[in-house]
Amino acid sequence: MRELDLEVAGEYILMAATLIRIKVRMLLPRDTEEEEEQEEDPRAELVRQLMEYKRFKEVTECLTEMEARQRRIFPRSYFDWGKKFGNENETPDEGILKDVAFFDLLTAFKTVLDNLPKVTVHEVGTMAATVEDQIEFLLTQLQKKERIGFGELMAQLKERVTVVVTFMALLELIRTHRIRAQQASVFGEIWILRN
Repeated sequence: MRELDLEVAGEYILMAATLIRIKVRMLLPRDTEEEEEQEEDPRAELVRQLMEYKRFKEVTECLTEMEARQRRIFPRSYFDWGKKFGNENETPDEGILKDVAFFDLLTAFKTVLDNLPKVTVHEVGTMAATVEDQIEFLLTQLQKKERIGFGELMAQLKERVTVVVTFMALLELIRTHRIRAQQASVFGEIWILRN
């Protein structure tokens, strides 16, 4: 199964079967002229599929061109906030913050995991935290402060498993729109805010 691409093979078999069905319908004799009029041309379905494929291909080419054009554009960033907020504990205005992409969160999460102390021995036992517990932990932290930095939040956690479960709880809260994550610049501090 690893060596064969079953999806491509399945599409190939479907196309071969469709072509055989069309050929058989074209070669079989028909009884009356009325049946000929009622029966749809067997090639019409194939033509419809080919036209749809052509439309998808054109849209794909258009999107590829747009992506290539967008890659050549480098928007000017807003640099003034760095001078205004020299201290990392200070947070920039709401107007400067923008929503964080999922991959920005993953990058910050990887940084947190890399900074945790390396443990070479692992004891199997019950988990210290559940996603529900960490959701409550996050909501409690956000009740104390209006916003909290991702690094500051994760620095409170000492165990790798707890960090992972807390990250899953954070993603769940973002998914359910109970909190949001924002960032002022690329690779800048990620701020977690209540919705």
